[in-house]
Amino acid sequence: MKARTAATALLAAAALSLTACSGSGPADDSAKPKTLPNKTPAAPTGLTAKQAAAMLADATGVTTLGNPSDNTASCSQKAAGKEPNPSDCLQLITTDTVSIYEYPSPRIAAHRVEFMATEDWRQVGRFALAWNDRDQKLTDDSHRDDLVKALQTVDAVYDLNEATASTS
Repeated sequence: MKARTAATALLAAAALSLTACSGSGPADDSAKPKTLPNKTPAAPTGLTAKQAAAMLADATGVTTLGNPSDNTASCSQKAAGKEPNPSDCLQLITTDTVSIYEYPSPRIAAHRVEFMATEDWRQVGRFALAWNDRDQKLTDDSHRDDLVKALQTVDAVYDLNEATASTS
């Protein structure tokens, strides 16, 4: 008898639960499934690593920084055809003088520079400049400092020009 009473109570509770969950009122958006936010940040507008390489060459008085090549697939899982990672670079331009990494945000660039603390990596906004390759290691410290200062100037001027153009 006890088992039958418990089973009846359980069925009654289940029926009440189902009745409470079925709504006869107007549908609201809270019942709709939510989409997950995009974990990979959208590409920012502004200066790209490729543009930065050309502008750095010009700013330091040379035609080119030496054999620029796009090696984005080596720092971006998405570019390599794999599952994107929020810390992927947006673009990597490698030259004989310096590697220019472009990231979605200054925070990600800072994290990458901090992670590479045993190498000479320097952050400029959304960018990281690195001297890892054999030829790049021959770039002296004063020229490295000049490249950092030039990128700071170029990035600031580019951002200012973009802001001015968007308000016109």
